Amino acid sequence: MYDFTVPAMHCGGCAKTITRIVGELDAKAKVDIDLDSKRVSVETTQSREAVAARLVEAGFEPA
Repeated sequence: MYDFTVPAMHCGGCAKTITRIVGELDAKAKVDIDLDSKRVSVETTQSREAVAARLVEAGFEPA
Protein backbone atom coordinates (compact mmCIF):
# COMPACT_ATOMS: atom_id res chain seq x y z
CA MET A 1 0.00 0.00 0.00
CA TYR A 2 1.23 3.46 -0.90
CA ASP A 3 0.38 6.64 1.01
CA PHE A 4 0.45 10.04 -0.65
CA THR A 5 -0.25 13.52 0.65
CA VAL A 6 -2.03 15.50 -2.06
CA PRO A 7 -2.19 19.22 -1.18
CA ALA A 8 -4.32 20.07 -4.25
CA MET A 9 -7.15 17.76 -3.12
CA HIS A 10 -9.88 20.00 -1.71
CA CYS A 11 -13.28 18.37 -2.17
CA GLY A 12 -15.28 15.28 -2.96
CA GLY A 13 -14.93 15.98 -6.67
CA CYS A 14 -11.15 15.83 -6.34
CA ALA A 15 -11.46 12.56 -4.44
CA LYS A 16 -13.68 11.08 -7.17
CA THR A 17 -11.23 12.15 -9.85
CA ILE A 18 -8.29 10.61 -8.00
CA THR A 19 -10.22 7.38 -7.47
CA ARG A 20 -11.11 7.29 -11.18
CA ILE A 21 -7.60 7.94 -12.46
CA VAL A 22 -6.07 5.30 -10.18
CA GLY A 23 -8.79 2.90 -11.36
CA GLU A 24 -7.81 3.59 -14.96
CA LEU A 25 -4.26 2.54 -14.07
CA ASP A 26 -5.39 -0.57 -12.15
CA ALA A 27 -9.07 -1.54 -12.20
CA LYS A 28 -8.61 -3.67 -9.07
CA ALA A 29 -6.86 -0.95 -7.06
CA LYS A 30 -8.26 -0.02 -3.66
CA VAL A 31 -8.23 3.71 -2.97
CA ASP A 32 -8.88 5.23 0.47
CA ILE A 33 -9.08 9.00 0.75
CA ASP A 34 -9.08 11.26 3.79
CA LEU A 35 -9.94 14.78 2.66
CA ASP A 36 -9.20 16.37 6.03
CA SER A 37 -5.59 15.18 6.06
CA LYS A 38 -5.30 15.25 2.23
CA ARG A 39 -4.07 11.67 2.39
CA VAL A 40 -4.56 9.13 -0.39
CA SER A 41 -3.80 5.46 0.26
CA VAL A 42 -3.60 3.15 -2.73
CA GLU A 43 -3.40 -0.63 -2.74
CA THR A 44 -2.39 -1.75 -6.22
CA THR A 45 -0.14 -4.04 -8.20
CA GLN A 46 1.29 -0.99 -9.99
CA SER A 47 4.49 0.69 -8.80
CA ARG A 48 4.47 3.70 -6.51
CA GLU A 49 6.13 5.68 -9.30
CA ALA A 50 3.39 4.77 -11.79
CA VAL A 51 0.66 5.88 -9.38
CA ALA A 52 2.50 9.11 -8.54
CA ALA A 53 3.05 9.87 -12.24
CA ARG A 54 -0.64 9.39 -12.94
CA LEU A 55 -1.55 11.74 -10.08
CA VAL A 56 0.84 14.38 -11.44
CA GLU A 57 -0.62 14.03 -14.96
CA ALA A 58 -4.08 14.74 -13.52
CA GLY A 59 -2.90 17.81 -11.59
CA PHE A 60 -2.71 16.21 -8.16
CA GLU A 61 1.01 16.22 -7.48
CA PRO A 62 1.87 14.38 -4.25
CA ALA A 63 3.94 16.32 -1.73
